[in-house]
Amino acid sequence: MRRSLAFHLEQAGYQVHTAASAEDALIWVTQNRPDLVLLDIGLPGMDGLDALRELKTRHNVPVIFITARRRELDEVVGLELGADDYVTKPFDVDVVLARIKAVLRRVGAPVLSTEKQVSVLTIGDLVISPDSHSVLCSDRPVDLSPRLFDLLLALASQPEKVISTEDLLSQVWGAEFEGQPQVVYVHIRWLREALEEDPDHPQRILTVRGVGYKLIPKAAEQ
Repeated sequence: MRRSLAFHLEQAGYQVHTAASAEDALIWVTQNRPDLVLLDIGLPGMDGLDALRELKTRHNVPVIFITARRRELDEVVGLELGADDYVTKPFDVDVVLARIKAVLRRVGAPVLSTEKQVSVLTIGDLVISPDSHSVLCSDRPVDLSPRLFDLLLALASQPEKVISTEDLLSQVWGAEFEGQPQVVYVHIRWLREALEEDPDHPQRILTVRGVGYKLIPKAAEQ
């Protein structure tokens, strides 16, 4: 979930640092003051509630809780300790992005200046625009669902590099789809049908058997 959420936040234009434990996060925050912290309650070692106390008393950093715990007590305790918002898993990334913007505005942080324009990606004859959510293939507009667009963007962000099925699942679908590689297989097939002249013999999205998939440039036909 950490990798998936970081990927989506980076695609939205944020600079992201992740930590596997509250202890590691607090060390990093001491040296690099962030504009906002996303914090899980259930953590190894120090739990999120104790980490929240540290973040608020020592650093006064805005905090959004992200947790699987749904009990109202957790929410009340978290907000009373100073959390600025609360999101429960499973969650929609767009909801998290909206909450981040709302909290940053509320605390007076510079919302727009923390975001960067994601440049257009050109991979051979593919032109991918994250800002307009559009794709051109050999100058032909391609209509993709949001999930297929995210899958293509994940591949295009690291062209010619093999990305494992597990990493694609994590980046595009999130932790709740862990162990369901068939989801990737099906969507790769649909993506090939949208982009390849012959989906059975793809020239752009290649399978590396036993490893994953990679996007390679295909020159535009003259």
